[in-house]
Amino acid sequence: MVIEGNHEIEPQASGVTFKSYSERFAVPATESGSNSNFYYSFDAGGVHFVMLGAYVDYNQTGAQYAWLKEDLSKVDRAVTPWLVATMHPPWYNSYSSHYQEFECMRQEMEELLYQHRVDVIFAGHVHAYERMNRIYNYTLDPCGAVYITIGDGGNIEKVDVDFADDPGKCPSPGDNVPEIGGSCPLNFTSGPAKDKFCWDRQPDWSAFRESSFGHGILEVMNSTHALWTWHRNQDVYKDNSYGDQIYIVRQPNLCISPATSRRKKRDIRRRK
Repeated sequence: MVIEGNHEIEPQASGVTFKSYSERFAVPATESGSNSNFYYSFDAGGVHFVMLGAYVDYNQTGAQYAWLKEDLSKVDRAVTPWLVATMHPPWYNSYSSHYQEFECMRQEMEELLYQHRVDVIFAGHVHAYERMNRIYNYTLDPCGAVYITIGDGGNIEKVDVDFADDPGKCPSPGDNVPEIGGSCPLNFTSGPAKDKFCWDRQPDWSAFRESSFGHGILEVMNSTHALWTWHRNQDVYKDNSYGDQIYIVRQPNLCISPATSRRKKRDIRRRK
């Protein structure tokens, strides 16, 4: 499964964009109730995957948001206990490259994903690796998603190495503007970086980051545990080496989603 990114814009004559992406890839848009190949969903095993489009309208008044709201409302966590979202650009990112570039999208969509207790959110765009602690609205939250930037598959533009908290590496608010969509840079309102655009050290919400090319594997063990492993390209597999590894643990009794709440109410009515 694929999702569009900035390299797929490929502007052509008469204002045509995303032509190769639209013609080359087949995705289950219609099957998931979407009218666009730029956002759709599908199930794989015990996971419901939501693929979000960052280069089409994502405002709360738009078609994608309406589709997402409807799609999430249909998720049965008894069938697909895991809920994973994917988009090209990251919402949380401590590298200088693309720093806060898609803050507008986060402000429009994050609350909805949080309400439905999305477990993991994958992104690329930044040519490096970074894993966040569970977070919501720039605040550590045990019910927030684990955000993972895995944009390090390799490219001709080299790996991103500068962190926004490095001396002299904090971008200006106008430096990172999306090719499509608006810009909503913000200063932090609380914590060690209050009233600042960048932290002066690795942010608390950034758990692990490294400027290396590599890839990751998500192994869903059961309804509450999944093993995430990130391998650098230079890692030696026979030595069981890896760059980053963590069990992602769901806590459905603590972090109750609307779907779980509805199911519990149905069960109570049946017992009555």
